Amino acid sequence: MRWITTSFITGVRERVGGFTPRGLGGHTLTLDDIKKAMLAALGDMGAEKYPVVQLKVSCANDIEDLWYLRGDLMAVLSAFSGEVAAKRQINEISHMFNGMLPRGLISRPSPLGDFH
Repeated sequence: MRWITTSFITGVRERVGGFTPRGLGGHTLTLDDIKKAMLAALGDMGAEKYPVVQLKVSCANDIEDLWYLRGDLMAVLSAFSGEVAAKRQINEISHMFNGMLPRGLISRPSPLGDFH
């Protein structure tokens, strides 16, 4: 039942809010674009070793689900390439969510600063 409600709210927000999140080159980003980016970051080896994460991303029904799956993806990426590299990839993916999330889900800058 939750997915019906969140899908409805997301649909209404898109129509009423009129936001058009844009990626590079002015392309309007979609849920599928973000899914593809997350799956590409996961890669074949990540999907093979962590099939549950791959399945969760593939089956996500709304933007909020994908937003919360960034933590799972961060854990997988950290295991393969280290925390610093994983954080960079997650930051790139996080920027794809600009204009698509309710105000309460928008990331705030960390008081600890950003490490590179």
